[in-house]
Amino acid sequence: MPLTLILACLWFIAANLGALFPSRHNHRPLAWALIVCGIPLLGFATSQHGPWVGLLLLAGGVSVLRWPVMHLGRWLKRRVSSTQ
Repeated sequence: MPLTLILACLWFIAANLGALFPSRHNHRPLAWALIVCGIPLLGFATSQHGPWVGLLLLAGGVSVLRWPVMHLGRWLKRRVSSTQ
């Protein structure tokens, strides 16, 4: 198995292990760390294995990090509605 896919699997394992433990900070530092590590990994995997693998990894990442994605969507919606 290529190194990028092994790293992606380790990213998913780290995300799931981090979600198992209770946190007073509502898991925000973990989410930021996963985002910072995941974006370059996603780009590297997409460049090595093509857009379909990249889309699959992106969908998996969005399913794991759904709250930051929902907050981003709400923020974008407020920005678009305030400019119109």
